[in-house]
Amino acid sequence: MTRPSFRRPAMLTAEVAEAIPGEPDPAERNELAHTTAAALVHGARSPDQAGSPEADAAMVRRLVELVDTEGLDLLAQLWSRSPADTLPGALWRLYVLREWTRRDPRTIAERYHLGVHRAEVAGVIAGVAGPIGPEEIKAVADAVLHGIFRGDLAVALDRAGAFLRVLAAGSAMDADWLELSDDARASELTRRAGSLLETAEDLEQAATLCRAGKLD
Repeated sequence: MTRPSFRRPAMLTAEVAEAIPGEPDPAERNELAHTTAAALVHGARSPDQAGSPEADAAMVRRLVELVDTEGLDLLAQLWSRSPADTLPGALWRLYVLREWTRRDPRTIAERYHLGVHRAEVAGVIAGVAGPIGPEEIKAVADAVLHGIFRGDLAVALDRAGAFLRVLAAGSAMDADWLELSDDARASELTRRAGSLLETAEDLEQAATLCRAGKLD
């Protein structure tokens, strides 16, 4: 069986990149996931990586747009099997969230608009600027990732968790309205709302671990 080949993430070291070409065993995969996640998050903030404000902003932009340049499949190989209470697991969920806001911002905006009135506290934490539309939805996903690479990891995780709580509330409301006319679709939305809420809880737990210095 031919092993897949992967391109090197733009912000990873050559040493880390050399570990990516083949499919690793579980222990190697776990080590690689943690190494690459730490390289991105902590390397972006290390003093020896600091440059001019323009260079720093460009580097953060490259990290935020990592999926755009490297593809979600590569990040899936690196991080998707990592538990939610780890740094690579949290990063995976945040990049998936950003990709989702790029693919379906209009639907997300509609559900967010529905849910923000039911989950007002979460809406404040999420910090989506009104009026709520597709561009605002995409902007908040970028802002969350910017926060990570600017040194506000716990705050960014809390914002993402709150954002998903609002979406879960909106999806549940949508399901309630559809129940009489499209039971199958309503059931699907109810399951999705449950999944969104579960991911929100995962990210909030990751934020708690981060503040305790236990997210690695």
